[in-house]
Amino acid sequence: MPRSLAGDLTDPEMAQPYMKKDDDDEEVEYSPFFGIEKGAVLQEARAFHDPQLDARRCSQVITKLLYLLNQGETFTKVEATEVFFAVTKLFQSKDAGLRRLVYLMIKELSPSSDEVIIVTSSLMKDMNSKTDMYRANAIRVLCRIIDGTLLTQIERYLKQAIVDKNPVVASAALVSGIHLLQANPEIVKRWSNEVQEAVQSRAALVQFHGLALLHQIRQNDRLAVSKMVSGLTKGAVRSPLAQCLLIRYTSQVIRESSVNTQTSDRPFFDYLESCLRHKSEMVILEAARKITEMDVTSRELAPAIAVLQLFLSSSKPVLRFAAVRTLNKVAMTRPLAVTNCNVDLESLMSDQNRSIATLAITTLLKTGNESSVDRLMKQITNFMSDIADEFKIVVVEAIRSLCLKFPLKYRSMMNFLSNSLREEGGFEYKKAIVDSIVTLISEIPDAKEIGLLYLCEFIEDCEFTYLSSQILHLLGNEGPRTSDPSRYIRYIYNRVILENATVRASAVSTLAKFGALVDALKPRIFVLLRRCLFDIDDEVRDRATLYIQTLGGEVAVGNTEKDVKEFLFGSFDVPLANLEASLKTYEPSEEPFDISLVSREVKSQSLQDKKAPGKKPPVSTPAPAPVPVVDAYQKILSSIPEFSGFGKLFKSSEPVELTEAETEYAVNVVKHIYGSHVVLQYNCTNTIPEQLLENVIVYVDATDAEEFSEVCSKPLRSLPYDSPGQIFVAFEKPEHVPATGKFSNVLKFIAREVDTSTGEVDEDGVEDEYQIEDLEIVSADYMLRVAVSNFRNAWENMDPESERVDEYGLGARESLAEAVSAVISILGMQPCEGTEAVPKNARSHTCLLSGVFVGDVKVLVRLSFGLSGPKEVAMKLAVRSDDPEVSDKIHEIVASG
Repeated sequence: MPRSLAGDLTDPEMAQPYMKKDDDDEEVEYSPFFGIEKGAVLQEARAFHDPQLDARRCSQVITKLLYLLNQGETFTKVEATEVFFAVTKLFQSKDAGLRRLVYLMIKELSPSSDEVIIVTSSLMKDMNSKTDMYRANAIRVLCRIIDGTLLTQIERYLKQAIVDKNPVVASAALVSGIHLLQANPEIVKRWSNEVQEAVQSRAALVQFHGLALLHQIRQNDRLAVSKMVSGLTKGAVRSPLAQCLLIRYTSQVIRESSVNTQTSDRPFFDYLESCLRHKSEMVILEAARKITEMDVTSRELAPAIAVLQLFLSSSKPVLRFAAVRTLNKVAMTRPLAVTNCNVDLESLMSDQNRSIATLAITTLLKTGNESSVDRLMKQITNFMSDIADEFKIVVVEAIRSLCLKFPLKYRSMMNFLSNSLREEGGFEYKKAIVDSIVTLISEIPDAKEIGLLYLCEFIEDCEFTYLSSQILHLLGNEGPRTSDPSRYIRYIYNRVILENATVRASAVSTLAKFGALVDALKPRIFVLLRRCLFDIDDEVRDRATLYIQTLGGEVAVGNTEKDVKEFLFGSFDVPLANLEASLKTYEPSEEPFDISLVSREVKSQSLQDKKAPGKKPPVSTPAPAPVPVVDAYQKILSSIPEFSGFGKLFKSSEPVELTEAETEYAVNVVKHIYGSHVVLQYNCTNTIPEQLLENVIVYVDATDAEEFSEVCSKPLRSLPYDSPGQIFVAFEKPEHVPATGKFSNVLKFIAREVDTSTGEVDEDGVEDEYQIEDLEIVSADYMLRVAVSNFRNAWENMDPESERVDEYGLGARESLAEAVSAVISILGMQPCEGTEAVPKNARSHTCLLSGVFVGDVKVLVRLSFGLSGPKEVAMKLAVRSDDPEVSDKIHEIVASG
């Protein structure tokens, strides 16, 4: 706000809001704009039309208008136009403060193209003014409101401004260029010579803005960026701000260039190291941060860690915070590199700034040794109540990682987490604690019983339904396997008495699990479940009734006790979307609905859904609807006599496109997998209105698919324009063997001319053929993507004798994420519990996969990845399945993939 305006706010009209009123000995400060209304301010704006302008009064009115606009007040088109034309009259005033407010007002109003012309001449006059303040602001406003056509008219002035001797004017022109580059890149790119001259400027801000604009101009040309960085790293940049930018651009070039990371000649990295000795703190910090983010050796990382360690003892809080935050990130992936800073980090645990103290604690938790755990726990307890929930979550996650690192110290850490559960806190904080305890229970067997008791105490006074249900589910799975299961019954039944319907229903299910696994408790469980029959909620009553009948053996869940346990503990492996679709298509009849016929496959997005809008995808039948497509395929194939003896359809793939978009004939293929057969369904569409195709057949060459032998084919008699049709070709293969191969395809037909005006078809036809893409059948085609809700339980319930473990070298990969994605693609299995996502900069990762192999064999896979070299990825593969032979086959698939 201009200096002249500050004094104007003391007039009687605007002085009142500045007053402080004493209310219960507390001072309340009121906004100077308290109570202003748009209508009143628009009335005051008439002052802009006065023959003798009062600069002070006009400044007040514009300030109010700017306030209203920034508070989200909307002006109608008429109001905005009136204000705009009124403001343009204020160019008559020579008052500098008022002129700056006029510039702001024009920018905020963003006039339309037909209104811009009114003010353009005044702004261009100011742009060539002798007053530098006018010139800089006029440039900013002009570049904000003009379009491409007007920009070409003032381009010459903007080029001159970029190399102007006054740094304020030059910076204004460069910043305007950065904004204009988005809408008019071709024009701004012509300014390269002037921008390069600005980069050599002695003014810090001009150099900073010049470098930013130059990089944006060249950002799509990697070679140009590399040359720019190579030239500037030799000492041409003096501005600390510009050096920070250059450090970022240098690290980007190093990341994108493999040359600089594989040879001994590393000028770019040497530049980053030299910046660690710069006199400016911001440059040192930026260089250290970028080095820590790169994939460097311990020797190359050491100088960056050393300068960050020096900043830990700085008197400036911002430097301490920046240093400890960077070290915290390094500790996530390379904790040993940060251990030398532990003494300095411990001194920051008592820092007045709680953010710094929290980061110091969590960094120490990642880098500390086993002997320091108890002391750290004691110090953390002292300040946990003083920090916000978001910082508490960071601490909790760090403690979980430390406990997994030093499992013998689980008692002190579990005790800390239990005490934290009793404190005040929001849902995310409590969820983080519960998740941490659950993780420790699953990873540290000795911590199971103490952890379950802590969670039982928590649900006695838990206000979050989600967490209560989660803990009850865990109790049902883990409680019956403890040394004294009866101790948990009281806590569970209390939930039936005291909680809401959702938690009560979860508690009933948990009680049933105890009754199924602990025979000694079954009579007591029956008594408790019978009491639940009188609950006011129908879900609770229904569950109690079902479990009483199931545990009493009155419901035919299965023939053995194992079947009952599978019913209670087994995962519901039918995707709900598939079940819903099958129920919708089920036609009531004497035969009951059979859930075993519902597809277990988790459907991915179909190719048709991925088509660009506006392009007509090839039509296939049945249309790839989200879910019931498998049921539809089953009906179609079973209705064809030649295929009726193939047995139950195991899987149908997504359509694979065999032709380019917009070609004469659109063909895609669906692979139908049976136990000992494969049926290829070619969906064809004729896109030529002047042609009718007859006797359409696909000749399939299976020379490169030795394990397949063609048994029959079903051609298409006629294929009119835009009317989809299907051709089927069936092959026999060894039963339940994942045979693979490549098939060459040629579409053959008789083409007849069609008169589009009359619809008459020419009697003479021409035999023709159309080459389409090859098709591959891969190992993943024999696997259904079937998810399991609880991987650990499913893994433990499978026979350990079926487990097969081996290690593989995957060679050089861009990243762990790429390696994980490649293996998932080869196996065609469903990732579980979000393990397909690899954390950034992770050097190891575990991925869990589940699926059903051809022959309805359940398969679970544990993949452990790790970096064994610069980019070399090693993998350990553990497989369990219902059939040990299938476990061996999975290893064979990976070995050959």
